[in-house]
Amino acid sequence: MKYTRILLSITAVLGFVGVAAGAFGAHALRPMLEASDRVGVWETAVLYLLVHVVALLALFAGRERLGEMRVNRIAVLWQVGVLLFSGSLFAICLGGPSFFGPITPLGGLLLLGGWGYLAYLPFGAVAK
Repeated sequence: MKYTRILLSITAVLGFVGVAAGAFGAHALRPMLEASDRVGVWETAVLYLLVHVVALLALFAGRERLGEMRVNRIAVLWQVGVLLFSGSLFAICLGGPSFFGPITPLGGLLLLGGWGYLAYLPFGAVAK
């Protein structure tokens, strides 16, 4: 239960970051993002971040049915995945070093892993 509460708090922080990044990109960073032709990259990072925050909240709401341990595993995959995926895209947009490029697909693989594990649950072992 304590672990789930920590993951839920991380989800809330990710939601905060997603909203802040969306607003920051739409206003303060807009000229820089337009000049580097990276508005779409920034928007993709925000979209994936916020979509996974909503998915995480739905996942936590279903933890009784799915099983807390399974929910926590998916949550970790999605949280680390969104940090790597969206975080590397944010870094690239802000002029970060080129090593951020290969990190993006690793984040994507973790996001896919979480979705794959969720898809497997109804066919795997009974929850709880």
